[in-house]
Parts: sequence; C-alpha cells; structure tokens
Amino acid sequence: MRTVPLGRSGLKATELCLGTMTFGEQVDAASAHAILDRSLDLGIGFIDTAEMYAVPARAETYGATETILGDWFAARPGARQRVLLATKAAGPPRGMPWIRHGRPDFKASDIVESCEASLKRLRTDVIDLYQIHWPARNVPSFGERYYDPAKERPAPSVEEQLHALDSLVRAGKVRAIGLSNETPWGVHEFVRLAEAHSLPRVATVQNAYCLINRSVENALDETLHRLDVALLAYSPLGFGLLTGKYDAGGTSGPQAPAQARIARYASVRSGRWGRPAALEAARRYSALAREHGLTPTQLALAFCRSKWQVASTILGVTSVAQLEEDVAAYATALPEGVPAALDELRLELGDPAI
Repeated sequence: MRTVPLGRSGLKATELCLGTMTFGEQVDAASAHAILDRSLDLGIGFIDTAEMYAVPARAETYGATETILGDWFAARPGARQRVLLATKAAGPPRGMPWIRHGRPDFKASDIVESCEASLKRLRTDVIDLYQIHWPARNVPSFGERYYDPAKERPAPSVEEQLHALDSLVRAGKVRAIGLSNETPWGVHEFVRLAEAHSLPRVATVQNAYCLINRSVENALDETLHRLDVALLAYSPLGFGLLTGKYDAGGTSGPQAPAQARIARYASVRSGRWGRPAALEAARRYSALAREHGLTPTQLALAFCRSKWQVASTILGVTSVAQLEEDVAAYATALPEGVPAALDELRLELGDPAI
C-alpha cells in the first residue's frame, strides 16, 4: 500500500488508516483483534485511536479502545513495530466528567496526564502521532456551523499547549504532534508559534471529510497546503450514510440496519450525521454512483482517494468483511466526468453534515 509523508515530521503513513472508535462498544475485543490482524494482512500500517473512545462516549467505555489495542500489541509480538500509532488527548471534557476528573480546563499538565495514561493503556513506550482531539478555545465544531464571539471562555494558550507537547517529544514519549477538528486559524497559529519558539510543528490535522461534508475545501485546504500539514480524513463514509444502507428508509426506520451507529444511538441521530438534509444528500450521491456503475461505498472512498487534499483516509469498521469491502472500494478509480458531477451536486446540496 502506498505511503505518504505526514507534514515535515519525517513520519510516513499508509494511505489508509484503521480507525478504532467502535472497538469496545459495537465491536468486542476478539472481533477487534481479528480486524486488526486482517488490516495488517491488507497492508494497513496506520492505526488511529483516542483516549475518549469508544464512541458514543460514556464513562463505562472510556479508554476501552486503547486498552483493546494494548492487549493486541501484547498478544502479537512485533505488531507494534509494523504500525504507525496515533491517539488523541480529549480537549476540555465538557459533558464528560469521567475524563481527567471533569476538569474543565486543558492545562499543560492535563495534556501530559492524558498522554501518560494512553501510553499505559496502549502498552507502548512511544506514541508516533499525538493529537489534540478538539480545540480548547471557543470554536464551532461537531455540527455547529457558526463562530460566536459571545461564547468566548477562558482557555489555555496555543503556546502553553505546544510547550506541553514539546515536553512529551523531548521525553521520547511522542514522535510527532497533530490536531483534530481544527480551523484554518487554529492550524496557522499552532504552526506560527511553533516556528517562532522552536517548538514541535504540527504534522497533521484530522477533520471530517466526505461527500456530505467537504468543509475542508472552504479554506482549510489552502492552509494545509501552504503550511505543509497533512490531512487525515475521518468519516469518509459519512457515518455510514454514504454506503447506501439508508437509501430505502430513514435512519431509524425498518430498513435501517439494526446495528448501524445512526440507527442504534440517539446521540448520533441528533447530530450532524442524522440531519434529514444529510440523509437526502447521501441518497443523491448513491444514485449518482449507481448511474456510473459504482456502489455508493466505492464512490465515497474513491472520492477521498482522488482528492489532492487527503493524505490518509481513516476507515471505521465493525467487521472483517466491512474492512475488506472498504479496502477494495478504495482502489476504485472515478469514471470520467464523475468528479465534475460531484462538484455540481455539492453546489446544489451544500455540506449538510458540516
């Protein structure tokens, strides 16, 4: 599988990354280990997780995904050396009091504490890519569309966060750093201050990017290109909407797969992926796929593969069969005329899952 550089970090990752947020909730440990084994067989050498996983987040499964991964590493001698391992420190845990005892801030000590806990759960001495899961400052995210200055709140400075990450890099516990759910301003500020103070430079940004949420192309892509920061695209299948599984009915109707995340969890249905406009747009993209002899999954994943903006695409699966289907679909080439047709549909439908 092709490898891609992660910014200026010197790290290289495979163009497909295995996302693991279902491990410990929808996927039990044995099934997760089978998925991990098969991902190595298929050439995927990049695994992404987070301290707050499994998702949907709850106290009972906090840290479960990292623990499952750590157990897999322990049971598979040599596996850790075959993968680039990424995890994330949760931002200020509002609404999740089980994270860092519910402290609402995000001080340097909080970042270090989270990293130390992740290292123990993952049973590793070093995290290859350590990311901040969401900004500490006021910023629209996870379905919020507009920045509101009235919501400003005290937050640790970017420089303080960089100094914490620098301490982890200097201690040999982290090799490179990244951001997630970030804005153009945030990426630029992290890079500007890192260069000004000789602190670690951001290598990656992990943001949602798919046919029903192309907001990366609303200016973040220019920032990433000019600053040489790699995009890790999450939710390329729009939380399952872009697989075609909901085309015959609603996300909670009789046609919805019982174990699908949007059908199973009310918190997901009420968010950006559960919007009626997102579902309707996904159906339009599914129809376009079929018009050109593609499955909806092939269209969605081939779209990510075709975009210069994307360094690595993160696949979230619940079975080995899903993993194999997605890897095969990713290899699809978009037929002539399809990219232009996708742009036309976006002009009409916008980004309903932003």
